[in-house]
Amino acid sequence: MMPYGEADMRALIATIFTLLSASVMAADCPAFLNHDLRKLHSADSVNLCDLAAGKPMLVVNTASHCGYTGQFEGLEALHREYSGEGLVVVGFASDDFRQEAATEEEAASVCFKNFGVTFTMIAPTAVTGSDANPVFRAINNQSRQPDWNFNKYVVNDRGEVIEAFPSRVAPDSAELRNAIDRVVADR
Repeated sequence: MMPYGEADMRALIATIFTLLSASVMAADCPAFLNHDLRKLHSADSVNLCDLAAGKPMLVVNTASHCGYTGQFEGLEALHREYSGEGLVVVGFASDDFRQEAATEEEAASVCFKNFGVTFTMIAPTAVTGSDANPVFRAINNQSRQPDWNFNKYVVNDRGEVIEAFPSRVAPDSAELRNAIDRVVADR
């Protein structure tokens, strides 16, 4: 049996710590968030466990050519105001209600150029019915599926939908802000 040197022991301990940390993170992240989702108009993907494990979220289904598209501005304001408190805002572009842009380039332009969105936007995907992406399938099972664009779901740090808001509830509304305040305070 060969004796281990101090450097070998440190490397072994670091490896064990890394594996345990990854296991704890995976255990803390709900399975429905553990998917690689392509970002809007990008080859890059994001795994919501990497982005939001252990953090509250505001999840919104969006569309570029909807009467509620102006809500991007308010969603960005919420992102800027609450990101320091751990809130993660994620928009899911969707054409389920036939109001998404014809191309991802155009959808990205609406989000990023017209409204200055810096929060994570997911490439167009289904948010309703049996074709819904895994995140919205879980949200729909916990709450209700979107009945139009810009439905907002406040999700706690354990992946539970705490409250759902229809399109007409603006990002700066007292009821949505109160729900966000509660979920951020409960962390």
